[in-house]
Amino acid sequence: MKTWSAAIHDGLRTGTAAGVSSLAALALLGRREQESAVAPVNAVSHIVWGRRAFRQDQVDARHTLSGLALHLASGLFWGVLYEKLLGDRGGDSLGTTIGKAALASGTIATIDLGLVPQRLTPGFERRLSPAGTALAFAALAVGLVVGTRWGSRR
Repeated sequence: MKTWSAAIHDGLRTGTAAGVSSLAALALLGRREQESAVAPVNAVSHIVWGRRAFRQDQVDARHTLSGLALHLASGLFWGVLYEKLLGDRGGDSLGTTIGKAALASGTIATIDLGLVPQRLTPGFERRLSPAGTALAFAALAVGLVVGTRWGSRR
């Protein structure tokens, strides 16, 4: 198992990739499903601003910036935890990395959507269909793979 120091170092890269890839998916899915690329991102800010965030469809500093910050911070948190528990120990095959990322993403979805208090859920699930929500978590897995593989190539 990686040390916490190594997990934090690697998790910053992996978590950034996961956060950015899932953020891109939220924007694309929001545009397709809600006609607003920022609606799912704004919904994340419900953690700070409450239920009003679920109705915010336009870019605004309060909801959009805090939604972005919270979403990316979440990606960093999960990236570090992923690296600590499942991260590449050097030599994982692409298939193994994909399997670990899929396991992590499924676990994260279970925790985020089923185990945490309502106020701490991602929020974007309130603006996306179940299929869209699943795609957002799949994009997170893609980011975990990209971040992990990018690090193993350096």
